[in-house]
Amino acid sequence: MASQPSQQYAFRAQKRLGLVGGTPNYETLEAFQGPDVPARTYQYSSDGRLFAYAIPSCVRICQAESAQLVQELAIPNVAELSFSPRGTYLSIWERPAKLEDGAQHKNLKIFSVSTGEELIAFTQKSLEGWDLQYTISESHAVRLVSQEIQVFRPAEWSKGIVDKLKVEGASNIILSPGLNPSLAVFVPEKKGAPASVKVYNLTSLSGSPLSQKNFFKSDKATIKWNTLGTHVLVLTSTDVDQANKSYYGETGGLYLLSASGTFDCRVTLDKEGPVHDFAWSPNSKEFGVVYGYMPAKTMLFDQRAKSLHDFGTAFCNYISFNPQGRLIAVAGFGNLAGKVDIYDRRTLNKVTTVDASNTSHCEWSPDGRFLLTATLSPRLRVDNGIKIFHCSGPLMHVQPVEELYQASWRPTHVDAAPPFPATIPAAPASHASVSEHQAVAKPAAARPAGAYRPPGARGLEASMAYKREDDTPSPAGTPNGRYSRSPAPGRVQRRHVPGAPTSPSPVRNGAADAEKRGRKRKGPKEGKKEGAPAGDAPQPAIEIQVNGGGTLTPANGSVPPTPGVDPVMDPIAKKVRNLTKKLKAIDELKEKQKKGERLEATQLKKIETEAEIRKELEGLEIS
Repeated sequence: MASQPSQQYAFRAQKRLGLVGGTPNYETLEAFQGPDVPARTYQYSSDGRLFAYAIPSCVRICQAESAQLVQELAIPNVAELSFSPRGTYLSIWERPAKLEDGAQHKNLKIFSVSTGEELIAFTQKSLEGWDLQYTISESHAVRLVSQEIQVFRPAEWSKGIVDKLKVEGASNIILSPGLNPSLAVFVPEKKGAPASVKVYNLTSLSGSPLSQKNFFKSDKATIKWNTLGTHVLVLTSTDVDQANKSYYGETGGLYLLSASGTFDCRVTLDKEGPVHDFAWSPNSKEFGVVYGYMPAKTMLFDQRAKSLHDFGTAFCNYISFNPQGRLIAVAGFGNLAGKVDIYDRRTLNKVTTVDASNTSHCEWSPDGRFLLTATLSPRLRVDNGIKIFHCSGPLMHVQPVEELYQASWRPTHVDAAPPFPATIPAAPASHASVSEHQAVAKPAAARPAGAYRPPGARGLEASMAYKREDDTPSPAGTPNGRYSRSPAPGRVQRRHVPGAPTSPSPVRNGAADAEKRGRKRKGPKEGKKEGAPAGDAPQPAIEIQVNGGGTLTPANGSVPPTPGVDPVMDPIAKKVRNLTKKLKAIDELKEKQKKGERLEATQLKKIETEAEIRKELEGLEIS
């Protein structure tokens, strides 16, 4: 029996490219000599035998286990690369460039891994959907070019296109896995015509589609086949939400189709909101969906879209089965907290909850026992690194990496990996990096309990005005349940002057205020008819606190005037005061002019008005 491959993972950062062995040592593969310049991308082959990476000058292909160099392709400026399912061919994509002779730049090239020979080249301007799609046996390869599906035989690249199909409006194709490959073709909605997904048999493209489904509200679609290639899930969506409920667009619906055409339906989702994620189980008989406004709901369905289990609601937007289909990870990443709930598929009970905050990438290990999480740039430029958790919860390994761009497990076929035990295995001892990480990690700040209050509502008086229970309506200070900066009703805010004697704040008379407001609305004449003159109204006596401790009550019941402020100023006196201020300002400008300071044109004009101001002032004083 061949030895089992190691649990290896790779990572790519701004200054490093490395291969690291798995549990229990997590040691860097010393035989692998990383490049001296930053790598642009890397890729494992589907069977895990080969590892290729691109640097500005060339592409290198190595043995993943021994790091021995297999091929070096002198192709500069490669942006993306990909292996065929069996690792026989390597596809590379360069950024399109204008050639001097005016010919089209064939930037998509296919190479033989064993010989390094270029087999065929194409022009591919768009990075989206750039690679050819191969059948699992590599007997056929397909690509979509200007609404035309082109089919090739990789064993005979020189013969070119062996079959083709023109589908009007086609924007996306997905080739199924399995021994009897099918091709799902998506046509978006256009000019009132509904969008559609058509499933063709790859060996007979010229025939009618095996299965077809039409639907509206669809600009694009996410298509996922099950492992056997017998059923396909199609999630439709639009770029613009007509209801303005989300700026991410609107989810049209989730549809299930069989490749044979015997079954198709819309998956019934009983919670309003978008579909965040969906995934097939490796057994091809069931799938999970995370959907609805937060907190989102997670459901498990069978291959006839019948619900099997409800995992409840939580703040999550990600679901993934481990390669053996035994465990299910349900998590909330992106702008969510990063909690990962792991469930046992047999018992449907929660095994553990893992805290993987700031995770950009999450992936099960080939043996289904470990979960790799990575914080990547440029989405997050701090705390970049890799964490590996055991399926029972403990943190196994931590590797901080500055400016980490890419991380992934080395693929291994499920039959080559050790079988998953009947019971959840116990976690091995954690690596020393975990204790080092915990020693330097900053403790998470404790969040105060209770509802959030805006800064303006956090004072002593404001807190009482905004205080309410969870299920009670908002108080009068917050109309319509919205935050308001207005003071509590019935209170008058007064400015406190340090050192000044304090006095009780006057209480507003609600009836008097209502009468004043009504008088303003009705007008002065109507107000005089209905009520007595203001001078005849009795005034309440007001007691004023004196520093000595006694009280003073005015004889006539009125409030004494504030010192330094005239209760009613004569209009002529007010005019005199303003003119006097202007003369004082002119005198100051003259003093500046005598000192040699340069005055502006407006200041000079102001000085010229001195005679007019003095003449007007003399006339007011005489009158």
